[in-house]
Amino acid sequence: MYSEILSSYNLIIICSIIIIISFFFGEISKRTGVPSVLLLIVLGILLQFVLDFFNIYNLDFFPVLEMLGIVGLIMIVLEAALELKLDRDKIKPITSAFLVALIGLLGSAFLTVKVLMHFIPTLTTMQAWMYATPLSILSSAIIIPSVSNLRADKKEFHIYESTFSDIMGIMLFYFITAQLKSKSLAIAHHKQYSFSSGVVEYSINIFITILLSIIFSYIIVLVFQKLQSQVKLFLLIALLMLLYAIGKQMHLSSLLIILSFGLVIANTELFFRGKLKRLIDVNKVHSIYHSLHDITMETSFVVRTFFFVIFGITLTFASLANIDVVVISLILLAIIYIVRFILLRIFIGKDIIPQLFIAPRGLITILLFYAIPKEHQADDFDNGILLFIIIGTSIIMTISMIFNKKRASKAINKANSVEIKTDSWNAPGLD
Repeated sequence: MYSEILSSYNLIIICSIIIIISFFFGEISKRTGVPSVLLLIVLGILLQFVLDFFNIYNLDFFPVLEMLGIVGLIMIVLEAALELKLDRDKIKPITSAFLVALIGLLGSAFLTVKVLMHFIPTLTTMQAWMYATPLSILSSAIIIPSVSNLRADKKEFHIYESTFSDIMGIMLFYFITAQLKSKSLAIAHHKQYSFSSGVVEYSINIFITILLSIIFSYIIVLVFQKLQSQVKLFLLIALLMLLYAIGKQMHLSSLLIILSFGLVIANTELFFRGKLKRLIDVNKVHSIYHSLHDITMETSFVVRTFFFVIFGITLTFASLANIDVVVISLILLAIIYIVRFILLRIFIGKDIIPQLFIAPRGLITILLFYAIPKEHQADDFDNGILLFIIIGTSIIMTISMIFNKKRASKAINKANSVEIKTDSWNAPGLD
């Protein structure tokens, strides 16, 4: 039965239809403000019912979901980095976005830790931080494709903020897991564990990663501008993925490699100055940049499509009926938006709509939850909290985007009516 329904040709048909539907979801999102990612999750939930109808159970989607998540993460960060232009007039918005992302991440995580430890007393402090961090990270996978219709400065802010949140959140998560591992090893060998030495070690790790990232980025740009082959773009992506995977195996913050390369190739005039400028052919580098930008956008679209559809297929809703899950989740949602409101008022000012409500959790939150080591997982933590937060933040964002779109339409109509009245007053009279 499985082999007949899930035959090679049927899988090709299913995957093709999903991509076509995802394209139309993107168009619907542009017109209505409903994030396409939310529609993809709903599609996944519907497919879950289809699989149940055909009595197809026990399919292990986790390996596929994990691989799609990692590839999607690389593509999304690369896509975002290619959008970041480091001009002097961008220093202020970049700084503001960085501070909002950093303080928002740490502030939300800190308060989330307090809530989790209050409701789940069996959690240790480090365990609580490990669960709180993914819940505090913005989802660039949802934000970047959803803000395309916003005003240019607001769109730019969200690209900067979500990218910084992704990278810093991942670095914080792996710092915590590294400390838990170090503590476990110290206890096993009857040694003294030192948190401060762990901080120093991880700081050195980040410094080495940044240094290697910049060196690799320069080398890649210099080498690839000289390649004559017409199929070098996927070679370039494969090389970046290889460096990312090797970096992860060496316990480096290898997402910085992807970010650094994207920044270097998107801002060649800034990174190749003086004598270094002679080493590059600006036209060839710009050609690589534009081609890479297109292929990254297309790849991100496909990976994001299948990731969120498969995530929708794997969802279970039974825990949402648990009153404790609902209470904890509502408190955490309140924390997210209260912290965000305070930070936006401080760093942005009064014009914080719809930015205040654009704080979805998504791909990286899911990916990091799956990355929690089994030996440090808490039996008392209900994954329904994760589901509630992801769906809750996505729905709140959807409502705010729809409201913002209607508000913008009213403003345009009002401006047009004023212009028409002005024209009629200025029109010459009939004698």
